[in-house]
Amino acid sequence: MLEDWFGFGVAAGVGLGVAVLVALAVETVMRLIAKRTAWARSLMVHARRPFWMLSILLGLWIGVRAPLQGIDWWAAVMRIFTIAVIATLAWLLIGFVRFLADLALEHNRIDVPDNRLARRLRTQTLIVKRLAIALIVVIAVGASLFTFDEVRALGASVLASAGIASIVAGLAAQSVLGNMFAGIQLVFSDALRVDDVIVAQGEWGRVGEITLSYVVLDLWDDRRLVLPCTYFTTTPYENWTRQGSELLGSVEFDLDWRVSPQRMREHLEQVLTETPLYDGRASVLQVTEATQGYVRVRILVTAHDAPTLYDLRCFVREAMVLWIQSVMPDAAPAQRVLVSEQASARPGRRGVKQRSEQAGESGLFTGSASAEERASQFTHGMPRETRGGDDAVIEPATDEAAART
Repeated sequence: MLEDWFGFGVAAGVGLGVAVLVALAVETVMRLIAKRTAWARSLMVHARRPFWMLSILLGLWIGVRAPLQGIDWWAAVMRIFTIAVIATLAWLLIGFVRFLADLALEHNRIDVPDNRLARRLRTQTLIVKRLAIALIVVIAVGASLFTFDEVRALGASVLASAGIASIVAGLAAQSVLGNMFAGIQLVFSDALRVDDVIVAQGEWGRVGEITLSYVVLDLWDDRRLVLPCTYFTTTPYENWTRQGSELLGSVEFDLDWRVSPQRMREHLEQVLTETPLYDGRASVLQVTEATQGYVRVRILVTAHDAPTLYDLRCFVREAMVLWIQSVMPDAAPAQRVLVSEQASARPGRRGVKQRSEQAGESGLFTGSASAEERASQFTHGMPRETRGGDDAVIEPATDEAAART
């Protein structure tokens, strides 16, 4: 039993007072540094309370150690202090991890142009932070349990049968472990990043969050699509911002044979000069098909990101429809039967002088320096002229591949 309560109180008071003085000195120094630097203020926000708690516990532990040694319940008090210090130390380490993660995220902002590297670092930082916090919690719980002799004996028996235990645990948590490793693979292989624009399961959206078990997509209509990490390692998906956010989009019209592609091309140039949505990289109007009574006109335009491209396509489509309705109504698609005399083929309307028109020479892969450069991306190592005979002609790309966005 404890007999000298006065000595116990003095020892506890001295230990607590020294701990408080040390904590006050450290906090004073940090406050002086925080007046000049932002990182010190962030560190105080994350670590101030666990640091004070740890200082008080260590001061009390050191102060009461000498008076309480030799009493019957000293072992129980020792175990309580040990578990409390382990928990507080884990709390402090988690604060340091969050401080370092916030510091890294602050220096890699994603709300700026050309943020591909920043998005990759942000994604990796968030995953590493979650892994570090989970590891600290597991180690703290394990260290607390190992303060009991019974748990130590149980741990020794578990280690002796580690092979069987690992097989059972692996079978029981197969899906959980698969998602966890898939999440780590996604992050550190740079296959998917926070703020990437992707198409998954037919839904277009932005990656809002990546965890060790699932990925959250913020869809364009404010819905949220939650997919397991294994989906992105086993199922093909489209990543529209893998190397950059610039995209190429198409607008197609099925028009009558009386349409004038040359006049449409001239009006397209005028439409694109009037909108800031167009980034100026490429604009092409081509006749891609002329079958089944219609002429298919395809317009290709570019924009600096996916949302802008969507609005640009809608704007170009509406502008060209209005132009066709007002300037060239004969070009509107129609089902008709043309009856004409056998020997009187009229080239145009009576009394109207027809303009001399030519097919457009500028295309997506030919006709300009930028188009030739775009074509070279699909023909590395292969000449574009005839190879292997007169009939073996290598084309740069098909219409279907060029039309995809």
